[in-house]
Amino acid sequence: MIIAGRPINPQQRPFIIAEVAQTHDGSLGNAFAFIDVAKECGADAIKFQTHIACEESTPAEPWRVHFSRQDATRSDYWRRIEFSKDQWRELKYYADERGIIFLSSPFSIMACEWLEEIGMPAWKLASGEVHNSQLVDWVASSGKPVIISTGLSTPAETRTLVDKLLGQGIDLALLHCTTRYPTPAEDVGINLFEELLRDFTGIPIGLSDHSGTTSPAIVASYLGASIIEIHLTMHPRMFGPDVSSSLTPSQLAELVRSSEFAWQMRNHRVDKDRQLDVLTKERNIFGRSLVAVREILKGELIHESDMAYKKPGGGFLYEERHLVIGRRATITIKKNELLRGGHVE
Repeated sequence: MIIAGRPINPQQRPFIIAEVAQTHDGSLGNAFAFIDVAKECGADAIKFQTHIACEESTPAEPWRVHFSRQDATRSDYWRRIEFSKDQWRELKYYADERGIIFLSSPFSIMACEWLEEIGMPAWKLASGEVHNSQLVDWVASSGKPVIISTGLSTPAETRTLVDKLLGQGIDLALLHCTTRYPTPAEDVGINLFEELLRDFTGIPIGLSDHSGTTSPAIVASYLGASIIEIHLTMHPRMFGPDVSSSLTPSQLAELVRSSEFAWQMRNHRVDKDRQLDVLTKERNIFGRSLVAVREILKGELIHESDMAYKKPGGGFLYEERHLVIGRRATITIKKNELLRGGHVE
């Protein structure tokens, strides 16, 4: 998979998506600030969600988390925080200027049309939208790469969707996801991520994490994740439904560093013998040798009581003391001097 010129596969470091979702709370200024922060933290992409209330929701839509005291219904909330097409265009243009890939998940056909018009390089389908055949078919018809979250899909449903999209020639990636905010450790399901790696070879596999910590993403990066999607907040006390599942800027920056470190560990297998050849100096520094505990004159017989076992290495080992005991010194050996082969007959 390639998105905006960036290859995404296990041979590349994980593609890091900073997910803003609705945490901008309808403020265009906040949305611009999130782009700056994601770029400064080292993320590859910034991702929003394009909600158009009248196209996707009715007043009967239930709250996932009834967090808002200013919105009577969830539909009211979507209406209050939505941006216009021109505002989405401004955000896309600004992200391009800053050198970070702009993505946004559509939640209606109109949202798809807007995002297509402003130049979306790839599509990310949220867990709840993969069962929306109308939306899936529209996205597939664009021919662009598609990233799918599997949080609300059974393995059989995931397989069916993958076969359908691959059959249409779509460049596809899958993200393991637990649709719980925040996700406790016991529900992260890294085993399910590993099952995706096993069952869908040849497709980039990633993790969309809602734990509010860096740990799952780092583990997934070591195991072979090609994509890491993580929610971003400016501060843990910000207003919004996803804040408790999000990373702060300092956490995101640490995740970017740690994710690449984990990927480097996975992709650079170490040969122990070769490693120890390089670490000869360290082996000597941390090693020990037989040393003289007193000045031993040339010609003197060396007894066990004349020796101690001290740092550094490079001389006789403790196991080699029989090569020294009972032999005569060929030179005068100073106190604390390492005993070496040329010191004894």
